[in-house]
Amino acid sequence: MTQLISLTTRILDTPRQGQRRLIALAGAPASGKSTLADQLAKAISDAGCTSQVVPMDGFHLHNPILTARNLLPRKGAPETFDAIGFRHLIARLRSEDEVFYPTFDRARDIAIAAGGVVNGSCDTVIIEGNYLLYDAPVWRDLANFWDLSIRLETPIAMLKTRLVDRWRAHGLTQEQAINRAESNDLPNARLVLAAALPADVNI
Repeated sequence: MTQLISLTTRILDTPRQGQRRLIALAGAPASGKSTLADQLAKAISDAGCTSQVVPMDGFHLHNPILTARNLLPRKGAPETFDAIGFRHLIARLRSEDEVFYPTFDRARDIAIAAGGVVNGSCDTVIIEGNYLLYDAPVWRDLANFWDLSIRLETPIAMLKTRLVDRWRAHGLTQEQAINRAESNDLPNARLVLAAALPADVNI
């Protein structure tokens, strides 16, 4: 709770470069980004500053495209996202009143075009995703838009436990869940660690 209050205060004290304050919340798969993002958005809104979460997941490429490119087993890796489209969205969030964005239906494993909207009354957007502080072409450009960047640092062993539990909850066997974590999610986590841009706040 103390950490949440401290982060909320830090965000509210951060000046905005554009129409909205853009906060990056980066971390590996299963690091707790979604949970913290929701908590921060609520705390900021409760403080009288309208806030909402915009996840990066809506920019997953569609499965048929990934299949055609032999990338479906690597879904979630940087090359399986529309990075340029995501960068364009972030630029729009800074300067436009009403912005629609794609959402991701995890149960159906598909992105939903214009599934979410940020309207003109929103003051602060918490953007959460794996590659918001990733030092690679296109992705590194995002750093120019963040008013404040936060990185969740989670030990690999803890990530593996959480990932296996996540995939078990989606109906995989223990063996399938371990394979899914070790063949895709954890390599992505290590990739982010190996090419990480600095964050304003590390947790």
